[in-house]
Amino acid sequence: MYKDILVHIPTERPMRPVIDGAISLAKHLNAHLDAVAAGYVASSAAYVLDGGAAVAAVFELERERAVERAEAALEVFKSEAAHAGISYACHPLGAIPADAAGALGEIARLHDLSIVLQPDPAQGSFDNDVPGEILFQAGGPVLFLPYTFRGPFKARRIGLCWDGSRLAARAVRDAAPFLARAEEIVIITINEADAVPGEVSASQLARHLGRRGLTPRRVGLSAARSEIQPTILSLAADEGLDLLVMGGYGHARWQERFLGGVTRAMLEAMTVPTLMSH
Repeated sequence: MYKDILVHIPTERPMRPVIDGAISLAKHLNAHLDAVAAGYVASSAAYVLDGGAAVAAVFELERERAVERAEAALEVFKSEAAHAGISYACHPLGAIPADAAGALGEIARLHDLSIVLQPDPAQGSFDNDVPGEILFQAGGPVLFLPYTFRGPFKARRIGLCWDGSRLAARAVRDAAPFLARAEEIVIITINEADAVPGEVSASQLARHLGRRGLTPRRVGLSAARSEIQPTILSLAADEGLDLLVMGGYGHARWQERFLGGVTRAMLEAMTVPTLMSH
Protein backbone atom coordinates (compact mmCIF):
# COMPACT_ATOMS: atom_id res chain seq x y z
CA MET A 1 0.00 0.00 0.00
CA TYR A 2 1.24 3.48 -0.85
CA LYS A 3 0.73 5.43 2.37
CA ASP A 4 3.78 7.70 2.30
CA ILE A 5 4.36 9.40 -1.06
CA LEU A 6 7.03 11.85 -2.21
CA VAL A 7 6.60 14.30 -5.07
CA HIS A 8 9.41 16.38 -6.59
CA ILE A 9 8.17 19.86 -7.47
CA PRO A 10 10.33 21.44 -10.21
CA THR A 11 11.55 24.99 -9.67
CA GLU A 12 12.67 25.62 -13.26
CA ARG A 13 10.01 23.72 -15.21
CA PRO A 14 6.19 23.50 -15.28
CA MET A 15 4.98 22.05 -11.99
CA ARG A 16 1.25 21.63 -12.60
CA PRO A 17 1.39 18.02 -13.93
CA VAL A 18 3.06 16.63 -10.80
CA ILE A 19 1.04 18.80 -8.41
CA ASP A 20 -2.29 17.71 -9.89
CA GLY A 21 -1.26 14.08 -10.29
CA ALA A 22 0.31 13.66 -6.86
CA ILE A 23 -2.45 15.39 -4.90
CA SER A 24 -5.23 13.47 -6.66
CA LEU A 25 -3.44 10.17 -6.02
CA ALA A 26 -2.75 10.96 -2.35
CA LYS A 27 -6.38 11.92 -1.86
CA HIS A 28 -7.60 8.72 -3.54
CA LEU A 29 -5.31 6.53 -1.42
CA ASN A 30 -5.71 8.56 1.79
CA ALA A 31 -1.90 8.81 1.83
CA HIS A 32 0.49 11.38 3.27
CA LEU A 33 2.26 13.45 0.62
CA ASP A 34 5.69 15.04 1.10
CA ALA A 35 6.60 17.69 -1.48
CA VAL A 36 10.26 18.55 -2.01
CA ALA A 37 11.63 21.32 -4.22
CA ALA A 38 15.24 22.27 -4.83
CA GLY A 39 16.57 25.67 -5.73
CA TYR A 40 19.95 25.27 -7.37
CA VAL A 41 23.14 27.13 -6.50
CA ALA A 42 25.49 27.46 -9.46
CA SER A 43 28.23 24.83 -9.18
CA SER A 44 30.88 27.53 -9.62
CA ALA A 45 29.71 29.14 -6.38
CA ALA A 46 30.90 26.11 -4.43
CA TYR A 47 34.50 26.94 -5.23
CA VAL A 48 34.36 30.09 -3.10
CA LEU A 49 34.04 28.06 0.09
CA ASP A 50 37.82 27.95 0.51
CA GLY A 51 38.19 31.64 -0.13
CA GLY A 52 37.59 33.02 3.34
CA ALA A 53 34.69 34.47 5.26
CA ALA A 54 33.71 37.12 2.70
CA VAL A 55 33.30 34.74 -0.23
CA ALA A 56 31.70 32.13 2.02
CA ALA A 57 29.09 34.75 2.86
CA VAL A 58 28.46 35.21 -0.86
CA PHE A 59 27.85 31.46 -1.22
CA GLU A 60 25.47 31.46 1.75
CA LEU A 61 23.53 34.34 0.17
CA GLU A 62 23.22 32.33 -3.06
CA ARG A 63 22.01 29.32 -1.08
CA GLU A 64 19.38 31.42 0.70
CA ARG A 65 18.11 32.70 -2.64
CA ALA A 66 17.94 29.12 -3.91
CA VAL A 67 15.86 28.14 -0.89
CA GLU A 68 13.53 31.05 -1.59
CA ARG A 69 12.99 29.76 -5.13
CA ALA A 70 12.16 26.35 -3.72
CA GLU A 71 9.74 27.85 -1.21
CA ALA A 72 8.00 29.83 -3.97
CA ALA A 73 7.42 26.62 -5.95
CA LEU A 74 6.10 24.86 -2.87
CA GLU A 75 3.61 27.65 -2.16
CA VAL A 76 1.72 26.61 -5.29
CA PHE A 77 1.66 23.00 -4.09
CA LYS A 78 0.70 24.02 -0.55
CA SER A 79 -2.35 25.94 -1.73
CA GLU A 80 -3.65 23.01 -3.78
CA ALA A 81 -2.88 20.41 -1.08
CA ALA A 82 -4.68 22.41 1.61
CA HIS A 83 -7.70 22.82 -0.66
CA ALA A 84 -7.76 19.05 -1.28
CA GLY A 85 -7.68 18.35 2.46
CA ILE A 86 -4.82 15.84 2.34
CA SER A 87 -2.03 15.21 4.84
CA TYR A 88 1.10 16.90 3.49
CA ALA A 89 4.43 18.55 4.32
CA CYS A 90 6.83 20.74 2.33
CA HIS A 91 10.62 20.49 2.19
CA PRO A 92 12.56 23.28 0.44
CA LEU A 93 16.22 22.67 -0.42
CA GLY A 94 18.97 24.99 -1.61
CA ALA A 95 22.16 23.36 -2.84
CA ILE A 96 24.50 22.82 -5.76
CA PRO A 97 23.01 20.29 -8.22
CA ALA A 98 25.12 17.31 -7.12
CA ASP A 99 24.24 17.80 -3.45
CA ALA A 100 20.58 18.36 -4.28
CA ALA A 101 20.47 15.09 -6.24
CA GLY A 102 21.98 13.18 -3.34
CA ALA A 103 19.57 14.69 -0.84
CA LEU A 104 16.53 13.98 -3.01
CA GLY A 105 17.60 10.37 -3.48
CA GLU A 106 18.00 9.91 0.26
CA ILE A 107 14.60 11.44 1.00
CA ALA A 108 12.97 9.12 -1.54
CA ARG A 109 14.28 6.00 0.20
CA LEU A 110 11.81 6.33 3.05
CA HIS A 111 8.73 6.72 0.87
CA ASP A 112 6.52 4.05 -0.67
CA LEU A 113 6.37 5.87 -4.01
CA SER A 114 8.09 8.86 -5.61
CA ILE A 115 6.38 11.01 -8.24
CA VAL A 116 8.43 13.03 -10.73
CA LEU A 117 8.00 14.94 -13.99
CA GLN A 118 9.16 13.44 -17.28
CA PRO A 119 12.48 15.01 -18.33
CA ASP A 120 12.28 17.39 -21.29
CA PRO A 121 15.37 17.29 -23.57
CA ALA A 122 14.47 20.73 -24.91
CA GLN A 123 14.82 22.30 -21.45
CA GLY A 124 18.31 23.06 -20.15
CA SER A 125 17.64 22.61 -16.44
CA PHE A 126 18.95 20.37 -13.68
CA ASP A 127 15.29 19.61 -12.99
CA ASN A 128 15.64 17.33 -16.02
CA ASP A 129 18.30 15.23 -14.26
CA VAL A 130 16.54 14.87 -10.91
CA PRO A 131 13.95 12.24 -11.98
CA GLY A 132 16.65 9.85 -13.19
CA GLU A 133 18.70 10.39 -10.05
CA ILE A 134 15.70 9.56 -7.88
CA LEU A 135 15.03 6.42 -9.94
CA PHE A 136 18.60 5.22 -9.39
CA GLN A 137 18.87 6.17 -5.73
CA ALA A 138 15.39 5.68 -4.23
CA GLY A 139 15.37 1.90 -3.98
CA GLY A 140 11.65 1.93 -4.76
CA PRO A 141 9.09 2.71 -7.47
CA VAL A 142 9.09 6.05 -9.28
CA LEU A 143 6.01 7.31 -11.11
CA PHE A 144 6.93 9.49 -14.11
CA LEU A 145 4.19 11.86 -15.25
CA PRO A 146 4.43 13.23 -18.81
CA TYR A 147 4.93 16.98 -19.01
CA THR A 148 1.74 16.98 -21.10
CA PHE A 149 -0.19 15.28 -18.28
CA ARG A 150 -3.37 16.89 -16.99
CA GLY A 151 -4.79 15.49 -13.76
CA PRO A 152 -6.35 13.91 -11.89
CA PHE A 153 -4.27 10.73 -11.97
CA LYS A 154 -6.05 7.41 -12.46
CA ALA A 155 -4.84 3.86 -13.01
CA ARG A 156 -7.90 1.90 -14.04
CA ARG A 157 -6.28 0.30 -17.11
CA ILE A 158 -2.66 -0.81 -16.61
CA GLY A 159 -0.11 -2.20 -19.03
CA LEU A 160 2.71 -4.40 -17.67
CA CYS A 161 5.77 -4.29 -19.93
CA TRP A 162 7.15 -7.76 -19.38
CA ASP A 163 10.47 -9.25 -20.51
CA GLY A 164 11.04 -11.68 -17.65
CA SER A 165 13.92 -9.64 -16.22
CA ARG A 166 14.66 -8.90 -12.57
CA LEU A 167 13.76 -5.24 -13.11
CA ALA A 168 10.43 -6.10 -14.73
CA ALA A 169 9.62 -8.42 -11.82
CA ARG A 170 10.55 -5.69 -9.36
CA ALA A 171 8.27 -3.24 -11.17
CA VAL A 172 5.34 -5.67 -11.06
CA ARG A 173 5.78 -6.11 -7.31
CA ASP A 174 6.17 -2.37 -6.76
CA ALA A 175 2.98 -1.73 -8.72
CA ALA A 176 0.91 -4.11 -6.55
CA PRO A 177 -1.24 -1.35 -4.97
CA PHE A 178 -2.22 -0.10 -8.44
CA LEU A 179 -2.79 -3.61 -9.79
CA ALA A 180 -5.10 -4.52 -6.92
CA ARG A 181 -7.42 -1.63 -7.84
CA ALA A 182 -7.19 -1.91 -11.64
CA GLU A 183 -10.22 -2.64 -13.79
CA GLU A 184 -8.05 -4.19 -16.49
CA ILE A 185 -4.45 -5.38 -16.68
CA VAL A 186 -2.66 -6.04 -19.97
CA ILE A 187 0.63 -7.96 -20.02
CA ILE A 188 2.67 -6.59 -22.92
CA THR A 189 5.50 -8.62 -24.43
CA ILE A 190 7.73 -7.75 -27.37
CA ASN A 191 9.32 -10.61 -29.33
CA GLU A 192 8.47 -12.97 -26.47
CA ALA A 193 9.51 -16.19 -28.22
CA ASP A 194 13.05 -14.88 -28.65
CA ALA A 195 13.44 -12.61 -25.63
CA VAL A 196 11.55 -14.12 -22.68
CA PRO A 197 12.63 -17.43 -21.07
CA GLY A 198 9.83 -19.97 -20.69
CA GLU A 199 10.01 -20.06 -16.89
CA VAL A 200 9.14 -16.36 -16.77
CA SER A 201 6.83 -16.20 -19.78
CA ALA A 202 3.76 -13.98 -19.96
CA SER A 203 1.56 -16.99 -19.28
CA GLN A 204 3.54 -17.75 -16.11
CA LEU A 205 3.18 -14.12 -15.02
CA ALA A 206 -0.57 -14.31 -15.68
CA ARG A 207 -0.76 -17.46 -13.55
CA HIS A 208 1.17 -15.71 -10.76
CA LEU A 209 -1.13 -12.68 -10.84
CA GLY A 210 -4.16 -14.97 -10.95
CA ARG A 211 -3.20 -16.26 -7.52
CA ARG A 212 -3.63 -12.69 -6.29
CA GLY A 213 -7.14 -12.67 -7.67
CA LEU A 214 -6.17 -10.69 -10.79
CA THR A 215 -7.20 -11.61 -14.33
CA PRO A 216 -4.71 -10.06 -16.77
CA ARG A 217 -4.94 -10.24 -20.54
CA ARG A 218 -1.85 -10.93 -22.67
CA VAL A 219 -0.79 -9.06 -25.80
CA GLY A 220 2.33 -10.19 -27.66
CA LEU A 221 3.89 -7.98 -30.31
CA SER A 222 6.91 -8.02 -32.60
CA ALA A 223 9.24 -5.07 -33.12
CA ALA A 224 12.81 -4.20 -34.02
CA ARG A 225 14.87 -2.97 -31.08
CA SER A 226 14.62 0.65 -32.20
CA GLU A 227 10.83 0.34 -32.46
CA ILE A 228 10.08 -1.19 -29.04
CA GLN A 229 9.22 2.06 -27.31
CA PRO A 230 6.91 3.45 -30.05
CA THR A 231 5.26 0.02 -30.33
CA ILE A 232 4.47 0.05 -26.60
CA LEU A 233 3.12 3.60 -26.72
CA SER A 234 1.02 2.82 -29.79
CA LEU A 235 -0.54 -0.14 -27.96
CA ALA A 236 -1.11 2.03 -24.88
CA ALA A 237 -3.05 4.49 -27.03
CA ASP A 238 -5.06 1.77 -28.75
CA GLU A 239 -5.92 0.12 -25.42
CA GLY A 240 -6.64 3.38 -23.62
CA LEU A 241 -4.13 2.57 -20.89
CA ASP A 242 -3.82 4.94 -17.93
CA LEU A 243 -0.50 3.59 -16.66
CA LEU A 244 2.49 1.61 -17.91
CA VAL A 245 4.67 -0.44 -15.55
CA MET A 246 8.24 -1.34 -16.52
CA GLY A 247 11.75 -1.87 -15.26
CA GLY A 248 14.03 1.15 -15.62
CA TYR A 249 17.58 1.16 -17.00
CA GLY A 250 18.45 -2.49 -17.46
CA HIS A 251 21.84 -1.22 -18.68
CA ALA A 252 24.08 1.50 -17.30
CA ARG A 253 22.94 4.99 -18.22
CA TRP A 254 25.98 5.60 -20.42
CA GLN A 255 25.11 2.45 -22.39
CA GLU A 256 21.54 3.66 -22.79
CA ARG A 257 22.84 7.01 -23.99
CA PHE A 258 25.27 5.69 -26.58
CA LEU A 259 23.70 2.37 -27.58
CA GLY A 260 20.06 3.34 -27.27
CA GLY A 261 17.62 1.92 -24.76
CA VAL A 262 13.92 1.52 -24.10
CA THR A 263 14.10 3.47 -20.82
CA ARG A 264 15.78 6.47 -22.40
CA ALA A 265 13.42 6.40 -25.38
CA MET A 266 10.40 6.16 -23.07
CA LEU A 267 11.54 9.10 -20.96
CA GLU A 268 12.06 11.20 -24.09
CA ALA A 269 8.71 10.45 -25.74
CA MET A 270 6.43 9.43 -22.89
CA THR A 271 2.70 9.89 -23.51
CA VAL A 272 1.33 7.78 -20.63
CA PRO A 273 2.20 7.91 -16.90
CA THR A 274 4.81 5.24 -16.33
CA LEU A 275 5.87 3.53 -13.12
CA MET A 276 9.51 2.43 -13.23
CA SER A 277 11.64 0.44 -10.81
CA HIS A 278 15.40 0.06 -10.92
